[in-house]
Amino acid sequence: MVLGIIILKKRYAVAKYISIALISLGIFICTFMSAKQVSSRIGTSDDDSYYVFIQWLMGIAMLTFALFMSARMGLFQETLYKQYGKHAKEALFYNHFLPLPAFLLFAFDIYNHGVLFNQSKQMDIALLGIAVPIMWFYLMMNVLTQYVCIRGVFILTTECTSLTVTLVVTLRKFISLIFSIVYFKNPFTFWHWIGTLVVFIGTLTYAEIWKTFMPLFHRKRKEQ
Repeated sequence: MVLGIIILKKRYAVAKYISIALISLGIFICTFMSAKQVSSRIGTSDDDSYYVFIQWLMGIAMLTFALFMSARMGLFQETLYKQYGKHAKEALFYNHFLPLPAFLLFAFDIYNHGVLFNQSKQMDIALLGIAVPIMWFYLMMNVLTQYVCIRGVFILTTECTSLTVTLVVTLRKFISLIFSIVYFKNPFTFWHWIGTLVVFIGTLTYAEIWKTFMPLFHRKRKEQ
């Protein structure tokens, strides 16, 4: 939203500002409370707490930078689509094909991990009648799910504004955070519930869900 205002000189309804603020607040609450739990488990000394806090700040800074870059790319894509037409598949291809040469810088590391993957335990795939190292199976599943996700995002960029796309991506990351808390059996505290509720309210506010129900409510009142 901030980049849209600065770069494209956009203006939004008050409800949009409120919704984005609520969603940001809810995500911050959940992230901060999760970080406090990690800090309390790792160590109690001042040095350990300081080290964990620095790591947490670095992680938050990296995520924030990535979010801003993603939002900037969304604005760039929105401008390109308006000027040259909506070509989601072409954009998806070039966004992933052009950076491939950069992976040559990590060729040795990729090779070492490939060797480690080959040494992982075998997993039988009944449908194909073959056995593959389980790490390669996990990698393939990750690639497939990431493809489905990123393709959906690129299609979404052709149909919605960059702010909506950024909001959807942010909510997806929030759901991943909640899933990781549940999956790794971390405590889901009262503050996590508060953060989730705030995000939920912010999402409903952004979607202007009341516009769907208000006519029904007025119609029922008239019938009475």
